Amino acid sequence: MKPIMRLVLPIVGIVIAALFGSSANRGFNLLVGGFLGFALAELGLINARLEALAEEIRRLTQEPRRRPVAPQDSANVEPQRGAPPMAERHATATAVVTVPQPAPDRSWQDLEPVMPADAPREVPATPTRIAPPSDERPIVAFLRNFFTGGNTLVRVGVIVLFFGVAFLLRYMAEHTHVPIEVRLTGVALASIALIVLGWRLRATRGGYALALQGGGIGILYLIVFAALRLYSILPAAIAFPILVLIAIISATLAVLQNSQSFALLAVSGGFLAPVLASTGQGSHVVLFSYYAVLNAGILIVAWFKAWRPLNIAGFVFTFAIGTAWGVLKYRPGDFASTEPFLILFFLFYLGISILFTLRQPVKLTGYIDGTLIFGTPVVVFALQAAMLHGQLMSLAYSAVVLSALYLLVAYALTRRASGSQKLLIESFIALGVVFLTLAVPLALDARWNAASWALEGSALIWVGCRQNRPLPRLFGSLLNIAAGCVVLKEFNLGGEGWVLPLGGYFGLLMQSFAAIFSSVTLHRSPQVLKESEQPLASVLFGWGIAWWLIGGLAEIHEYLPSCSFSAALLLVTVTAWASSELNRRTQLPAARVMALLLVPALLGFTGDAALTLSHPFDNGGWWAWPAAFAGSYGVMFRHEGAARSLLANTLNALVTWLLGALLSWESAWQIEAHGGAGGTWVAAAWMVTPALFLWWLPTLVTRVKWPFAKHRESYLFIAGVGVALYLGVWSLWVNVTSVGDTTPLPYVPLFNPVDLAQASALLILLRYWQFLRKVTTPEFARLDPRIPLPAFAALTFIWLNALLLRTLHQWFNVPFDVDSFMASTLVQTSLTLFWSILALTTMLIAARKHHRSVWLTGAALLGVVIAKLFLVDLSRSGSVERIISFVGVGLLMLVVGYFSPLPPARESKA
Repeated sequence: MKPIMRLVLPIVGIVIAALFGSSANRGFNLLVGGFLGFALAELGLINARLEALAEEIRRLTQEPRRRPVAPQDSANVEPQRGAPPMAERHATATAVVTVPQPAPDRSWQDLEPVMPADAPREVPATPTRIAPPSDERPIVAFLRNFFTGGNTLVRVGVIVLFFGVAFLLRYMAEHTHVPIEVRLTGVALASIALIVLGWRLRATRGGYALALQGGGIGILYLIVFAALRLYSILPAAIAFPILVLIAIISATLAVLQNSQSFALLAVSGGFLAPVLASTGQGSHVVLFSYYAVLNAGILIVAWFKAWRPLNIAGFVFTFAIGTAWGVLKYRPGDFASTEPFLILFFLFYLGISILFTLRQPVKLTGYIDGTLIFGTPVVVFALQAAMLHGQLMSLAYSAVVLSALYLLVAYALTRRASGSQKLLIESFIALGVVFLTLAVPLALDARWNAASWALEGSALIWVGCRQNRPLPRLFGSLLNIAAGCVVLKEFNLGGEGWVLPLGGYFGLLMQSFAAIFSSVTLHRSPQVLKESEQPLASVLFGWGIAWWLIGGLAEIHEYLPSCSFSAALLLVTVTAWASSELNRRTQLPAARVMALLLVPALLGFTGDAALTLSHPFDNGGWWAWPAAFAGSYGVMFRHEGAARSLLANTLNALVTWLLGALLSWESAWQIEAHGGAGGTWVAAAWMVTPALFLWWLPTLVTRVKWPFAKHRESYLFIAGVGVALYLGVWSLWVNVTSVGDTTPLPYVPLFNPVDLAQASALLILLRYWQFLRKVTTPEFARLDPRIPLPAFAALTFIWLNALLLRTLHQWFNVPFDVDSFMASTLVQTSLTLFWSILALTTMLIAARKHHRSVWLTGAALLGVVIAKLFLVDLSRSGSVERIISFVGVGLLMLVVGYFSPLPPARESKA
């Protein structure tokens, strides 16, 4: 093509737009026409340049090439002067000739003949065939080959001519008085002339010839349909044999010339003919009969050639136009005249899909067309469901028939005793099972489109993984997601939550299982997945589990309201354990994550129980919580990972704390609800379980291999420290709030539930600290040794003061509040003497043990006592309590001054 066409074609496009465009958008039409003309010119120039480049590469690869002769053979190659011609010919014949081959990892554009610098002579080499890149997508390659292969202008011109003829027929029908028979005959003769001319040029101008033949076939389709539908000058009894003849001729021409593009062009023209010539009126029976003829032609071609684009084009045209008619024109009264065509089209493409597999080359034996195999039943069943709206039993019968048909076809293929169609047979068996599964719920409920989408999506993913084709995998994943979105319509949002209609849960199960099956299928085919597809397995698994849980919780809320909490807890536990088992069998990472999420889920259930239940064992919790913790420990045993890892430490600590909290809560509630006891009993119950755990912890980490010994550091320095902090906070809280109510027993200082619990807790904390000091691990090094003992001493001091105050409250009726304690002389005197005894006892023991810091602590407390004497007790003039305070403190100080007048000179290392 000449560069001048950049100017000529835009002008032609502008002229065409001006002649045929509407006056309302004339400016836009002119712009589009000029742009299309310029684009066609550019495509032609690009094509010319590519052809020139290919010719230059072909010329270079055909130049003579020869490998240099080895030195040891030079005597044979170079004859002596005066040697006879036969010797020279013999020497020439002994030269080694090689044919260059391109390196397998080089791009086809970079192929250049490489010549050795010292090659003395060359011989002609075998031409190397240059192939385009192999990583191009099929649809992109087809479009590129169509618009750049052969004569681009002729191919585009045929398309434009086809549209022009369609518009010309309509225009002539509206504005001319020439008999329509004459007009149609003239156009038909012109189209036949195109076909004949193309056939004659098939050997010399292949691409040009095919384009002419394809255009002629498409115009013939258009003429016959116009004569039948638009003008009613050709009866159906004559029109359809003619259409059959055209279909046979086009199929024969395509097969004889082995031209997939010609067949595709002819078929596309045939399908577009009624659309372009339509006036909006006419019989759908005629339209579908015409399409049946076209599909019969595609089936004939499929008998000889495995041309997938042709099959896909027929499938898309047939069902897209049929669906559009159904949406716009279908009425229930049309069922009898429409159903036979739907069945016929289904059988057509079932047969085409089988033929496509059977006609594969040897190297592609077993390859199937997933789009037709799975797309055909999806589209047909969806159209059948639309036509049978509200007739659930009829739709169920349709599913049974489809299931039986697929299973029978699979059985028939199996009888061929050939293993090359194994994948096709497996696909048909899968479809048979799918439709058989759908038949039962369809007989009960109409909301099963989502289930069919999900099942078809999982089948597409399976085939996409088997064939290493990303498009079916992507489409199958989208079908699974879309099915989940459709499922939302199943729920009725009431005042108490989401409610499923009767039978709707089975559809959710199908959706969930399909998504999980798709996830496992993708995970088991990592070698075929692209990097962008890697997250799909996890996404689909999470999608399936989400709908499993949502549907299960909705059913529990609807049918088990009396034990909904425990049933939900059991459902989550079973889900986690099933995910764990799935991970063990398939190594699916998302299943492991889902199993480990059981522990955070227990946290959520604990919070919900605290807000909605009176105690953990309420609402069936007495059987659900043990199962949940057993499941959590089983999951941890399988998936917690290495010891000392962050995951293992976190899981073991959380489960320990949760179990201790729930047992403490339950024991406190049981005492309060059934014991009729005072508040000190309930307060003591909150301490028993954590204290027992901390008491037994040193033994557990020494003797119990799992989980305690394996995760020794986790239990000692995370779970144990957490429990120790809880006991410290509990001690403070009880000492501040407990008044010493020991009903039904009388209050006895120290020998009552709360004080015994306090003493036990402090002793257990001291024992726990002493055990930690014997453990030499990096975790212990991170603990500050200056904190535990002073904290223990502070807790002990607070407890002893609280014990004194509770005694005064119970025995002397002093109100248990800060203001009353500050105003009571008895309380102040008791505190003064008590603090003095504590301080002096501490100093005496410290002097014996040579603990200088402890002695100084006692001395500081004694200083506080003296300050209190003069600031608080001295103000209570004339009272006996003031005298007792001063006298008692003085005598005690004399005793200490005698036994321990000074702090120890050194700190004991014991």
